[in-house]
Amino acid sequence: MVGAAKHTFDTVAFLANAGLERRIVKLAPKETFFTQGDPSDAVFYLQQGRARVTVVSEIGKEATIALVPEGEFVGEGALAAIPGLRLSTATAITACTALKIGRAEMIRAIHEEPEFSDRFMKFLLARSMRIQADLVDQLFNSSEKRLARILLLMAEYGQPGEPEMVIPKISQETLAEMIGTTRSRVSFFMNRFRELGFIDYKDRIHVHKSLLNVVLHDQLPDGDAEKRPIPALPGGRAKPAGGSCANPVLN
Repeated sequence: MVGAAKHTFDTVAFLANAGLERRIVKLAPKETFFTQGDPSDAVFYLQQGRARVTVVSEIGKEATIALVPEGEFVGEGALAAIPGLRLSTATAITACTALKIGRAEMIRAIHEEPEFSDRFMKFLLARSMRIQADLVDQLFNSSEKRLARILLLMAEYGQPGEPEMVIPKISQETLAEMIGTTRSRVSFFMNRFRELGFIDYKDRIHVHKSLLNVVLHDQLPDGDAEKRPIPALPGGRAKPAGGSCANPVLN
């Protein structure tokens, strides 16, 4: 008697191709995957590009809570026991290609496909660890060190493979929201990092490995720049060290 054919499941193929309750979506920069308050009915797997996850308070203040690289999921909150509304907004930073997976199909795959469930669990654990690290960073580190860490994360230092030396364009306002400081401080720190040879930028930001010394070894000359006043221009406007507040990369 011939036994039943053994079921095989290819997670890579599942996340690469459209299928039952799965479709490929393409987004231009600044297009949204979903908006805060939308029905939470699908999870997105980011095949290409970078995304930004934000929340808006009742008084209209926006905060960036995550930057998502390709190879990760967006909107995993849709898998909560009781379906509800989105608690955040996900927006494409660069041109993005993503697989939109319906909630029911996502739950089915987690329950029935161990290989997929294992991959998704690893993602959730990594996301949880990153959130904890973000909280520790916010509580204990200076805003200058927090900025260095964000730039390294965007360059994917510490991830498998070679780091992305050139990171996607991102505004000073977004960086300021993520590290809990002001735009003028971000401009001041960015110019300081450039003067110290940690980064370069013209059209895009180039992150050098030496920036790791800021995060790992606190190797910044002259103490903590955050404690020093920002030079002022006539009229009281803040002037970042090394140049003007405005630059084409971060505006």
